[in-house]
Amino acid sequence: MFHKKMMLTVAMTAVGALALAACGGGSDDSNGASSESASTINVLIGSSGDAETKAVTDAVAAWSTESGVKAKVSVASDIAQQLSQGFASGNPADVFYLTNDTIATYASNGSLDPFVEGLSNKDDFYPTIMDSFTYDGQVYAAPKDFSTLALIINSDKWAAAGLTDADIPTSWDELSTVAAKLTTGDTVGLSISPEFARVGAFFAQNGGWLVDDKGAVTADSPENVEALTYVQSLLTSGSMKYASEVGAGWGGEAFGTGAAAMTIEGNWITGALTNTYPDVKYTVAELPAGPAGKGTMQFNGGWGIAADSQNKDNATKLVEYLTQPTQQLTFATDFGVMPAVVSTADQWKTDNPALAPFIEGADYAKSIPNIVGIKDVIDELNSQIQSLSTGDPKTILESTQTNLESISK
Repeated sequence: MFHKKMMLTVAMTAVGALALAACGGGSDDSNGASSESASTINVLIGSSGDAETKAVTDAVAAWSTESGVKAKVSVASDIAQQLSQGFASGNPADVFYLTNDTIATYASNGSLDPFVEGLSNKDDFYPTIMDSFTYDGQVYAAPKDFSTLALIINSDKWAAAGLTDADIPTSWDELSTVAAKLTTGDTVGLSISPEFARVGAFFAQNGGWLVDDKGAVTADSPENVEALTYVQSLLTSGSMKYASEVGAGWGGEAFGTGAAAMTIEGNWITGALTNTYPDVKYTVAELPAGPAGKGTMQFNGGWGIAADSQNKDNATKLVEYLTQPTQQLTFATDFGVMPAVVSTADQWKTDNPALAPFIEGADYAKSIPNIVGIKDVIDELNSQIQSLSTGDPKTILESTQTNLESISK
């Protein structure tokens, strides 16, 4: 799905940005680090396109010139495979992209160096992102960018339905009402991708989540059952359809083609709309609050350093350079991510006033738990969410509870 490709780099970037292992600078060994020199910092990224590749390459080159330390950026063709091969060989890249849903796996097997506490700028990172990169009390990735979910509204369809800014939904009841009003002809009021990475926002809005603050599994809690039942009600009413039901690969495509008047997506959608659907006028709003208050999901991208790196000191200095406020703002301008440092929030909102709801969500967003094996559990949950309209929310979540408990022991 598109969102997974985008979260690779926007943080926002989900499964693909999981990790790395250099395609060696000048070496025939694509699984590990360069053989050019033990002093060369090898950086492996997963890129959303030319803009991101150029931005990161330019930033690394600038640091290299300033520090006098050689550094090389490689773009992975299959970052997960190269990560596994690099770690297994003991010859991984020095610095690489990571996402929070892989931290536990790589940290638990000793592949990552817990360098973040040594960064001078560590107190500037969003606490929620730092928490998502923490495993067994140590932080294993320096936040580089992130994304949250927001409600994207087609301005023309909104006006055609007789709705105004005063009707932007702030509660579940209001969301149901406007979704019904916007459902006409070939347009459904709301369309989302059929997965926990969207539906999970409703869990958070009802005070639920997959685990509680102490790490206890709470997947089948009454709060989560109620939230999933609400999502089911939207589906059965016909005012919400999954993207696949309207001939789209993800919510952004359903929205861009006009098949949906609203969608729930991350800030990566803005680039897709600009590039693919430039004529679509839209408004971004915070997600409606649920019975327990505001809630959204957060997807985090970070820089990791290999435990087997022979260049940890310089690798740490490079990551510190890449995560400074000015550099994160530059990346935001160059390829559309949101900076992961608190000190840039006001500037980013000034530069992107229409997108402010995305960054506002950082104060209350939830990240997918960083538990070893969580991806398989989420994949199984996603398969059941796809048939939610005819399924039983309680049964679905009881299954997830069992699966989560099996990897949490």
